[in-house]
Amino acid sequence: MIRREIGALNSNVNLKELGILAEHIHWNLDSATLTQQTLTLGQGSLSDKGALCVNTGKFTGRSPKDKFIVKDAVTSNTIDWGDINIPTSEEVYNRLYDKMVKFLSDKEIWARDCYAGAHPDYRLRVTVVNTTPWANLFCHNLFIRPTTEEQNNFEKEWLILQVPEFEADPAVDGTRQGNFTIVNFSKKVILIGGSAYTGEMKKGIFSVLNFLLPHEHHILPMHCSANEGEKGDVSLFFGLSGTGKTTLSADADRHLIGDDEHGWAEGAVFNFEGGCYAKCIDLSIEKEPEIYAAIKEGTLLENVAFFPDSNKVDFSDKSITENTRAAYPIHYIPNAKEPSIGGNPKNIFFLTCDAFGILPPISRLTKEQAMYHFISGYTAKVAGTEVGIIEPQTTFSACFGKVFLPLHPTAYAELLGEKLEKYADVKVWLVNTGWTGGKYGEGKRMNLKYTRAMIHAAMRGDLDEVEYVAHDVFGVWKPQSCPGVPDLILNPRNTWEDKEAYDQQALALAQLFVDNFKQYEDKASTAILSAAPKTSLL
Repeated sequence: MIRREIGALNSNVNLKELGILAEHIHWNLDSATLTQQTLTLGQGSLSDKGALCVNTGKFTGRSPKDKFIVKDAVTSNTIDWGDINIPTSEEVYNRLYDKMVKFLSDKEIWARDCYAGAHPDYRLRVTVVNTTPWANLFCHNLFIRPTTEEQNNFEKEWLILQVPEFEADPAVDGTRQGNFTIVNFSKKVILIGGSAYTGEMKKGIFSVLNFLLPHEHHILPMHCSANEGEKGDVSLFFGLSGTGKTTLSADADRHLIGDDEHGWAEGAVFNFEGGCYAKCIDLSIEKEPEIYAAIKEGTLLENVAFFPDSNKVDFSDKSITENTRAAYPIHYIPNAKEPSIGGNPKNIFFLTCDAFGILPPISRLTKEQAMYHFISGYTAKVAGTEVGIIEPQTTFSACFGKVFLPLHPTAYAELLGEKLEKYADVKVWLVNTGWTGGKYGEGKRMNLKYTRAMIHAAMRGDLDEVEYVAHDVFGVWKPQSCPGVPDLILNPRNTWEDKEAYDQQALALAQLFVDNFKQYEDKASTAILSAAPKTSLL
């Protein structure tokens, strides 16, 4: 067998030592070459804007029930085992690793050296091996690209082996079905088989950082976006899908640090990524001009469809999936900050779409309330967002990203509390981008203009000296005035015609919070538990 290595930048990583004896290895290719190779192989097509469009096949999203962590001496007593962190054995991992590298023995593969983490003191050195050029383009765009000098001195720390064409045999290999993701913290390897969905690589490394950074460096990993003002003031935006995290963090007057994954070290917030993986369903130049402009040459579009007889993308087309995605380098956003590092945050915003119309449009949180709401990670889904939903449904996701947390959620909340204690000038806000004047179907959605005005007022410090009143049920502190916002809106009870109906709905929502929190009570501190909402007005 003739083994050839072809690449724009050589690598110090010897895949042969890892048992990977592929026939052709393409190292660290640029985006133009990867795009052309994808087209030549018939694996994609170009949009009218020059973006590479591909189909990820059977899987158009992550498969959390098929993600496993090897239970061994490193993880046995540290991982929060359960439905999220599913254990598997070293034997299962070793068997699948051996099968996967054997499968690659006569294949053409694409390999890349990259970083996860913009902070030079805490970044991971990651080598990725893919079996398609477009998956390697995803890694080029989403992970941090080493400089030529860094590349010359690169030493692998973690390995991602992504082989969609290889499927496990559940009866023999110990998986749930043919596709799988296995994280091995001892071997520092992530195996991905049976799924071509690229987000498995991105979130696999995010889960790794969510374990290593708190465990080894006392750094808080965060599922949030971050931006920075001209004076260096950093704001963080946490929120589940549909709360406005992307929309509200995209601000022409502020520099984007990152849109999804960050760490909070001593005196620094830093992006984990070198790019953005933006949802692009219903994308338009009017609603999200920065993302729309990033759809160009070098961008990878996943699972989109074209208008008939054209190569123009129909962003409203959901025929393949609603989870259409665009992966592009962060410098495609004009006001992105590079390197993607800022100072300590000045303001932290927890975004929630409260479809019950109860929570104030903006409220200030104490340290204890911040920890409680961080663990709760509340929003509500409304009719039309998913099949079968006809009434608002509460959704709780611990730390606004429960499925990516290897440790117990209280570990992250305690870290947040320590940061807030140490940096007492950091302000935490709960922002309701959902309903006012009644619940979904009766009230109306909060005006985006008012939400932006409240967030800008908080960032400018305009809410520092105004009067605050505690919410009767949730105890959060409501400002009684805000520039550019009618006073009536700041007090949600006043926007309801039936005040008694508001009170009853508030208590009902509070009970949902309390019921959800029962799963964390045994490990939550007294301070956190003290911030729970009231379930009775008596």
